[in-house]
Amino acid sequence: MISSCPYRRPVPIAAPLPKLRPRQRRGSKGGRPAGFDKTIYQRRNEVERTINALKNSRAVATRFDKRGYIFHGTVTVASIRLRLRLRP
Repeated sequence: MISSCPYRRPVPIAAPLPKLRPRQRRGSKGGRPAGFDKTIYQRRNEVERTINALKNSRAVATRFDKRGYIFHGTVTVASIRLRLRLRP
């Protein structure tokens, strides 16, 4: 074995690991949970995306308002603006 540096000893390279089976077939070792419900997942994804869209509003993201009822009004106005903007 020829080395670029004469003082270094060669390092053996381990054999590559076998590829894992697809995630759906892994069961308890990972992948999709056994109790996966597609409709619940879709609804959760929709809620998370809506919250992230609301956080695009600067007043909602930084919470300038001191009082809770004023912040609630800010979130309401931001959600109305989001709904009107997303309307087809």
